[in-house]
Amino acid sequence: MKNPDREQVTRLDELPNIGKAMAASLQLIGIDHPRKLIGKEAVELYKELCARSGKKQDPCVLDVFMAAIHFMEGGEPLPWWSFTDKRKKRLSGL
Repeated sequence: MKNPDREQVTRLDELPNIGKAMAASLQLIGIDHPRKLIGKEAVELYKELCARSGKKQDPCVLDVFMAAIHFMEGGEPLPWWSFTDKRKKRLSGL
């Protein structure tokens, strides 16, 4: 896993867990810079992506959003699957 400096990243694909496809998904919902993740709610981003893409996204996308927001808000760079249990406990039916 990449271990970037959150103060230095300027591209979404420089973040842990974010590749080109996920960066494109974030850009589709108006997130075009890593700092724009700060203060965002992962569930809202997920719902927006589902609406804009016209299809229900895999719930693991939500885990990736949670991981990216966690990192940009000062957390350790954790793999996206570290957030799966937290997502499952918080949400049902997505």
